[in-house]
Formats: sequence, structure tokens, C-alpha cells
Amino acid sequence: MGNVSFFFAGGGTGGHIYPLLAVAEQVRARQPDAEIHFFHSTRAVDQRVFEKTGYGRTALPASGLYAHPVKLLRFVMTFHQSCKIAMKVIGQRENAVVVGAGGFVAGPVCRAGRKLGVPVALLNVDITPGRANRLSARWADEIFLQFEESKSHFPRTRATMSAVGCPLRSAFLRPDGKKAVADLGLDASKRVLLITGASSGSTRINEVICRLLPKLEPFADRWQIVHLTGLDNYKTVLDGYRSARISHKVLDYYDGMADLLASAGLVIGRSGAVSVAEYAVAGVPSICLPYPFHKDKHQYLNAGKLVDVGAGVIVDDVADADDRIARLWKELEPLLADDDRRRKMAEACKRVAKPNAAAEIASRLIEMARKSRTVG
Repeated sequence: MGNVSFFFAGGGTGGHIYPLLAVAEQVRARQPDAEIHFFHSTRAVDQRVFEKTGYGRTALPASGLYAHPVKLLRFVMTFHQSCKIAMKVIGQRENAVVVGAGGFVAGPVCRAGRKLGVPVALLNVDITPGRANRLSARWADEIFLQFEESKSHFPRTRATMSAVGCPLRSAFLRPDGKKAVADLGLDASKRVLLITGASSGSTRINEVICRLLPKLEPFADRWQIVHLTGLDNYKTVLDGYRSARISHKVLDYYDGMADLLASAGLVIGRSGAVSVAEYAVAGVPSICLPYPFHKDKHQYLNAGKLVDVGAGVIVDDVADADDRIARLWKELEPLLADDDRRRKMAEACKRVAKPNAAAEIASRLIEMARKSRTVG
């Protein structure tokens, strides 16, 4: 087929980056001579993740779409700037495929791909598509979904749609919980309560856990905490644990999430699409606190998939901090004490887990490239 260049576009949050990295990993495994190139945002999280991958990459000036006149003008200007940059990079290759994963970076790259006449695919891992994917769908040839229900949100697209799941990195196929325990110096005789706000962290989850620490003392002989704070909140959370009597490890970030989730007996976290898929594939019971400020409440819908099969519970992240603490403790205390319930929740994860999504998408992208080459 000759060398093929796969251009992946997404950034700004881990939810737009990690699914693309998972697919890129599988493309490279199947097509070792393929060129992999990423378009991403200028945010710090993107720089931190991509600098470790070794892939070619281009940062774009793209910005989000907002109704405010000044921000709308900035969106239009940076969209066209980003599209021109992407066209210049993509246009230098004879055989290319573009893959967008939502977020403000993906739109101009998908537009560039369509203008250049190369195949364009989208990853849509949330039940309710974001604005970027709804916009990009008009330029897509194929859309890969995590959830079947998402199809109804693309009524005007001509793209082929398939619900294959959320692509996860290959480490989730072969996780090693003992490695995380050893790496973090944890007590192998105690269960791990994992607290995470995903790649960016969650200030509200951090606050509620710090205030709950005294209540967790009776469980200190059986449980220990690993708390991922996010880059911005590390020092504040570390201070919050200063007098905690339960064993704990506070980290701003941890690369080996597959191993860490495999070591966990229970996870408390947000319910972004990637997080929900990771909980399910890892087989870990979850208490989900959906991010409350999305207009479409898509994190509630994501978490609902776990609740429906008995793999997770939802706690509303309400505005009143005392009420939030009371709601979380009402679910957390009995779960920490009930080994049998957690075991059943872990088993239920299998009913929604789709560990092979990345491999399926990679195979389809390679086929798209092959057909495009034949037609061309």
C-alpha cells in the first residue's frame, strides 16, 4: 500500500488525547512504516503528554466556540489559521487519513482533510457529542462511537457510524496491579481506594475527600488511599492530608493508569467517557461524581451505563459542600465495608467493557487508507 500518514487531531483534555493515542498505538502495531502525526492545542496538558510519545506533532492556535462576540471572532480567526496550518502539513503527504476526536483542535483539521480530499474519521466517545464533533461530522466519512445512542445526535451526517467502544491504550489489556503497588510503595495487604479527577484533576472532589479523611480512620487497617490531584491542586491536597491517619499516596499525575486501576478495590472519580471506559475494562467498582456544569449533562449519561449494569453508583456533585460530603459518605461507607458487593460490581463491569475498540478502529482506518489509495 505504500507509506501512509495518519493525522490525529485532538487536545485540551485527556479525554481528547488518550483515545487517539490508543488508536495510534494500534495503527503502528499493524502498519509499522506508517507516519503518525498529532495536531494538538497549546495547553500544558498536551505538551506534557505528547512530549513522551515520540510522535511528530504540531500545536495549533485553535480556540473554543463560544457565543460571546469577542470569543466567537477569536474562534473564527483561529479556526481558519489552524485549517491553513493543517492543510500545509497534510498536503505534503501523498497518502493520508485524518482522525479527529472532538475538542476545538479537531474541527479545523477535519475541515482541512476534507478540502484536501483525504479520508476523515471521527472518534465520539461521549453519549452526547460536543459542538466540535457535531461540526466536524459534516466532513467525516466514518464516525466511531462508544455508545449506540450517539447515532441519533448525527442526523445529517453522511458518514458511516459504528458503535465499537472507547479506544484504550494496550496497557489496559495486560494491566499489572502489583506493579503499581510496588511503584508507589503501597501496602500489598491493604485495599486501594483510588481518588481521581481525571487528567486535569477536580478541585471539588479533592475538597470533599480531604474533609472526609477523619471519617475514613476506622477503615485504616484495611484500606489505603491513592489520590491523583491534578497539576494545579497538588500542594493544597497534600496539605489536606497532613494529619490523616489512613495510609495515603498523594500524586499530581500518574502515567500508569491501567496498572493503578487494576490495583484498586474502589475508585471515586468523574465520569468522562474515557474514565467510564477505563473503570469498566479494569473491572473496578466506581463511585461517579459527574461534572455538574455541562449543559448536556453527558457525564451523568456516561455514568448511567455503569449504574444500569450494577457496576457503579452516582453521587451528585451538588453546590453545598456539606451536602456533597453527606451524599458521598452515604455511598462510600457501606461500599468500603462490603467485600461481596464490590466483587459483584467488579463482575458487572464485564457487561459494558469493550477492550478491543482501539484495535477495531485501527484496522478500519488502515482499510480506509487502502480504499482511498485504490480509488485515487
